[in-house]
Formats: sequence, structure tokens, C-alpha cells
Amino acid sequence: MISSPKQSDSGSRTGGPAIAAPLDPGFQPAVVAAREYARQASQAPRPDRIDIALERERGLVARHTIPILPPGQAAMDDRTFRHVERTIKFMLWAWGGWRLFLAGPAWLCERIARCYQPDGARAFDADLMTRVYEKPFTVQQVEMAGLPPARESTLAIGGHLDGCRIGFDLGASDYKLAAVANGEAVFSAEIPWNPKDQSDPQYHYQRIQEGLKQAAAHLPRVDAIGGSSAGVFVDNQVMVASLFRSVPKAEFDRAVKPMFRRLGREWNVPLVVINDGDVTALAGAMSLQKTAMLGVAMGSSQAAGYLDRQGRITGWLNELAFAPVDFNPNAPPDEWSGDGGVGALYFSQQAVNKLLPAAGIDAPAEAALPERLKMVQDLMAKNDPRARAVFETIGVYLGYAIPYYREFYDFDNLLILGRVTSGPGGDIILERARAVLNGSFAELAARIELHVPDEKSRRIGQAVAAASLPEIQTPSHQSR
Repeated sequence: MISSPKQSDSGSRTGGPAIAAPLDPGFQPAVVAAREYARQASQAPRPDRIDIALERERGLVARHTIPILPPGQAAMDDRTFRHVERTIKFMLWAWGGWRLFLAGPAWLCERIARCYQPDGARAFDADLMTRVYEKPFTVQQVEMAGLPPARESTLAIGGHLDGCRIGFDLGASDYKLAAVANGEAVFSAEIPWNPKDQSDPQYHYQRIQEGLKQAAAHLPRVDAIGGSSAGVFVDNQVMVASLFRSVPKAEFDRAVKPMFRRLGREWNVPLVVINDGDVTALAGAMSLQKTAMLGVAMGSSQAAGYLDRQGRITGWLNELAFAPVDFNPNAPPDEWSGDGGVGALYFSQQAVNKLLPAAGIDAPAEAALPERLKMVQDLMAKNDPRARAVFETIGVYLGYAIPYYREFYDFDNLLILGRVTSGPGGDIILERARAVLNGSFAELAARIELHVPDEKSRRIGQAVAAASLPEIQTPSHQSR
């Protein structure tokens, strides 16, 4: 539940941050807006509330309560709707679900429900959840007694480094490989590819297969294969992934969805593939020997993952690329979801590209996002103030996102990695994030540690962690 803490950002009373984002003067941090609204709701003479339950696979349920202002003037009701709608949007992409239960004022529940209709503002979200959970997304208004109780489950996965393993991490511009023998990486590589523009599923299968064979050549045998990728995976099946967005649905269902099960059969070894964000968190937990870990990877998009205090994967969706962090109604829209203010445009190569015009940096029209990032990083290596402003802005974004993430995730450790964090730009991002935390959220800053892997781990660490996902039951001696 979003609360109004004893100590919070001093800019919250005006709606803007106390520490401005240098290249984004319209930035309205979600945590600032949410906490100011919560403060006002707590001081209202007749505060109200809306209670929410999100059901996902196997009847698992997440619960949340949002204090709200009583109905009043239209402008205030619009503000209440905006606050609740943004909060539910975050919950949906953080925790996942196919059925949304609402117990609260009828006018508000009905307005939220309309958002998720086929012609509503959140139709994209409803469609994606339908695809992920293979059940029609529904919104049900109920009485408090009709809300299902919270029910969570956790998984024990990863951390296995015995035997000879292959790990891979699929990105939008390249995918990373590691051959691991008894915990030691004996080979690593970054292989360029262009998956999101390829409509033929055979392209994806062949390129991944070629990479696996390349890694296997450096091992005496292959005992297990583990992988990570942006997207949603259920039982080693691809449910939704932007890497395969150009594949027609019929071909996706036929060839992409079961692709990793097919690879597991062909290699005749245990093969596990999960979301790259969860592997980010797993990599952090393995290297730092810590739990209560939120991992955020800033690559072609934003990936996130979470391990609880027992070091277990929760099974939540953790697709923070679509979760709002900026409540500015004029924030630029994400190209896929069409929604503004979501994480992909704040913590990824897309964020760098978004800030180029304001920084006064011209990039060739034909330059892809990785090339644009490299151009900015090269400028940063020369201490160009324009490049510095880009990374400072992302750092301010991150500093304000951390306390908002903490409202939904119980973590003490935040691992930051990904190509955007490579080089001196990454140091600036962390420095500005810490400045925001220390200056505006001091009590929280004392509790949360920010971690970065070393430069090598930033680039291939996820592939090594991915290799640890499967547990070897009966070692295979199949080689390639």
C-alpha cells in the first residue's frame, strides 16, 4: 500500500521532484505523486479505499489496498482515477494476473473496468495478460467479502554449477553465450543477431542452435542448458516475447512457443529458460551471497527480476518495462504498448535514444539503438557534458524509481546491470541515483544497498547464471 512516510521528497507538494532530471523537466516521479496523493487521502475527513486482488496461474492471488479521497469535484475524481489506474497498471506488470477483482466505489471500479475493454486505454495490457495466462482477462467488481485471499508460491531454481553447462542470454541486438565447467566459465561470446525483424521462426531456432554448438565445442560434454530472455516463459514455453514480435501468431504458436522444449529434446539434457530479469536477480544473489534482491537490467529494454528473503524466485511477472515510473501525462509512449511513462523508456537503450534530442546529440537516422548507445558512451569517455547529462538524467530516474519499486517489492539489495550501465556512464547513473536516495529518501537509503557487477559480469554474467538454472538428475554424456 502506498503510504505517506515520515521522510519523503521535498518536491512532492508541488508534484515535481526535488532533484530535477537535467534533460527531462516534465518528469513527474511516480513515487512523488503517489505519496502526495496518499498524504492527502490520509488527511481527508472521510477517506475511502479500493481493495484489489490479482489472480494468476494455479489460483495464486496478490492483494493490495489503495486509500483514496472521497468523491468530490470532477478534477479530484480524475486525479483519484489516475492514481488508482497507474497503481493497478504497476501491479499488473509486476505481479501478473488474468483476473482483476475490485472492491470499492462503483464509479471508480466501473471506470477502471472500461480501461481494459477491447477499445479501452489498457487493451494492450488485457491482451498480453490473456496471452500469458491463456485465459480471457476479466475485471470483476465485488464486495469486500468476495475478494479471494492472498495466496503465493515460490520456486527453488538455479545456483547449480556442477558438471558441464551452457548458458545463454537472448538480447535484441546480440545474445550472450557461456560454456561453464564446474562453475568456471571456459568460453564466452556475444553473437550479433536481429531477431525482432525476423518473421521466419526458423531464423531464431537456427541462430540459437548455432550458438549452443559453438559453446559445446569448448566442453567435453553437455550436461545441462539454461537460458534467459526478455519475455514471459511458462514451463519452458515462450508465452510472450518482444524478440519474436514479427513472427505471425500461427507460426509463433507452432514453432516459437515450443522451441526450447524442442531444443531440450534434441540435446537430450535438462534445459530451463526463464525471464532474463529473474536471472539478473539470481546472478546478483549468486555473486554477492545476498537475498531480498531486485535485479534491473538496462539493455535493449528493461528487464527485472526478484528473489525473496529466502532467495527464491516468486513466479511474479516482473515485466517492469511496462510498469509506470513517470506520472507525467505527456510522457512519450512506449512503441509497443502505446502507454506513456513506462520503464522501457527510462531504463534501457530506448531511454538513451529518447534523451538524445534534449542533449543536443545528433545520431545518423540509420543508426540502431546499440549504435546510438555506443556513440553516447564514446562521448562520455571524452567527458562530453552532453553525454554526462544523458546518464545523469537516467540516474535521477533510477533514484526516484527505487522507492516506488520498494512499495511493491520487499528488497534490501538492488543489482543494476546491462549494456547501458557499462563504462563511466554507469558510474554516473549510480552516483545520481544515490544522491536522490540520500537527499530525499534518507531512511530508505540506509536500508538499500546498490550493487553493480564487474565489467565482465555486466556483459556475460547473466549467461553464466542462466547456465546454473537446471538441476542435473542423471549427467548426460552427449557431446556435440
